[in-house]
Amino acid sequence: MAPEPEKYALRRELVPPREATFRIDYARALNAAQYDAATSLAGPLLVVAGAGTGKTRALVYRVARLVESGVDPAGILLLTFTRRAAAEMLRRASQLLDGRCERVAGGTFHSFANTVLRRHGAALGIAPTFTILDRGDSEDVINLLRARLGLDKKEKRFPRKQVIGEMFSMAVNKSRALAELIDSEYPHLLECAADLLELQAHYTAYKHERQLLDYDDLLVKLRDLLVDRESVRQRLSQQYRFVMVDEYQDTNALQAEIVHLLAAAHDNVMVVGDEAQSIYSFRGANFRNIMDFVTWFPTARVIKLEENYRSTQPILNVTNAIISRARESFGKALFTPKTGGDAPLLVMAETEQFQSRFVCQRILELREEGVPLPEIAVLFRSSFHSFDLEIELTRAGIPFVKRGGFKFIETAHIKDVLAHLRVVANPRDAVSWHRVLLLLEGVGPRTSEEVISCIFAGADPAAQLEAFPRRSFHVELQALAGLLRRIADDAHTPAERLSEVCKYYEPILKRVHREDYPKRLKDLEHFAAIAMRYRSLQSLLTDMALEPPTDSVGDVLASADDNEGLLTLSTVHSAKGLEWHTVFIIWAVDGRFPSFYNLNNDDEMEEERRLMYVAATRAKHHLYIAYPINIYDRGLGMVLGKPSRFVDDLSPELLRKVTLVEDAAVTG
Repeated sequence: MAPEPEKYALRRELVPPREATFRIDYARALNAAQYDAATSLAGPLLVVAGAGTGKTRALVYRVARLVESGVDPAGILLLTFTRRAAAEMLRRASQLLDGRCERVAGGTFHSFANTVLRRHGAALGIAPTFTILDRGDSEDVINLLRARLGLDKKEKRFPRKQVIGEMFSMAVNKSRALAELIDSEYPHLLECAADLLELQAHYTAYKHERQLLDYDDLLVKLRDLLVDRESVRQRLSQQYRFVMVDEYQDTNALQAEIVHLLAAAHDNVMVVGDEAQSIYSFRGANFRNIMDFVTWFPTARVIKLEENYRSTQPILNVTNAIISRARESFGKALFTPKTGGDAPLLVMAETEQFQSRFVCQRILELREEGVPLPEIAVLFRSSFHSFDLEIELTRAGIPFVKRGGFKFIETAHIKDVLAHLRVVANPRDAVSWHRVLLLLEGVGPRTSEEVISCIFAGADPAAQLEAFPRRSFHVELQALAGLLRRIADDAHTPAERLSEVCKYYEPILKRVHREDYPKRLKDLEHFAAIAMRYRSLQSLLTDMALEPPTDSVGDVLASADDNEGLLTLSTVHSAKGLEWHTVFIIWAVDGRFPSFYNLNNDDEMEEERRLMYVAATRAKHHLYIAYPINIYDRGLGMVLGKPSRFVDDLSPELLRKVTLVEDAAVTG
């Protein structure tokens, strides 16, 4: 639908005279596409900004241009996904022009919603003194109501408060009914659906009665206010005559609707984003928002930023090829005027251990060549993909920090399995015994202490378990004793022992982590592959005890050279927006990247492709994509890995192939 005539009138009033003289030389400071984006002030505008093309620069200069054109800074609304991003943009705009830019209304969707609801929420019955619940607060309320409804005393384990909170939030962010969300994304919780719906109703009522809003409510209530109260909608739209949105590909359906409603009195909406970097659907981000912007605003102009300031052309050639096969895109082709650069490598390693060794060896070489560790990153689809590499890096003395997900031994299920192996290696390990016993139904902290005292009173832990006098959980103790007898023999390899523990633990895993046990099973399979490399249980446990540095400090390994800095290990999701001199992408194999869980879903596969694109575009000078040829599968044994479909069909001219076997490299 075309904009109303009055919008055109308002738009003409806001266009500065052509003869205006500007203090900033915009044409000199920006390339042609950036200049077009920064100086196109009136009407709807979609800026499709490829990776590394200076979209933040374009936004900063556009803020300055608006202010320098005579627009009241208080009439400009800049929406970003972090407060820091908005503050940094306005700081840079102020440095370019003057302090007027600091008066621009900048912040996140949630902070903007908070401000508006404090002022106008009474129209919806929301007191200006409402309290905002953070994620922890929301989960505590859910837990309280869960107990009140008796859902924590069901015969079958009810989902944890964190999982329930995630489900409630996802339903809001995806604008879907909770029942529909459970059916499509949590089918293993269908038997809990009625209870979850009842809990959601009580949660909503509890918040309403006590003037509480959680993060999602802020967006919902702002949307409701703009829809239901025309006077408020018009007032806000006329107050904020220019709306700018960063990272538009990451907005959810609610946020897109809010942007559209804020344009009720005008169409001066500029959104900046990259459809090829839309990778957060699991948080509720909607790929359709950026693709359908011109449907919401039919008169919108589309400007593409394609000149890349980050990567060499050989790297850009690979990233362009990866994304060119996307089902839907705006058809960008990134380029750089810089010449030179090596072709990226596709490294085919014989095993996962060879993959880890290659990465470590190349990192050591790069360090000798003068590339500092903080300028190197190893990226992966899922957190558990780096477990083997973490062990190899620790052995090589390479300090690192890990972003995204948990480190290997920080995951509860890996800790559980290790505890069973540790009590075999050291029957006096009270900490591990406590963890093992608390997994048994009916055993609490006090009973655990009693059982441990009984175990320590004799020489044979299995016999002591069988002889424990309390009979209420006799079956569970018998099963644990049987496991310990099976894995006590040193003739068994660590992998064989771990296999027995996993068989015993799998029913416990399904009970304790019912909502996400399929993903955790994959972690255990990966652990099994690592265990195959060890000949003694003690050596396996020793390596597992060498915890990698924490995110905050880096502790032991970093202390070897405080000035050296840390290598980065990161999931691709946590790496978005960052860049490094050299990037390794590991486990680029079908079933891992793309994930096995998404192979039969076209939309998910498209996002997996975009995820690979995001990973590859982080590299400035060197890009290595690696995968193991032989992969251990718990059910099938060793299987052949097939390279990720996103890179498998790229020509050798774009992506040079190298095969690693037994200390030798064969170039394809």
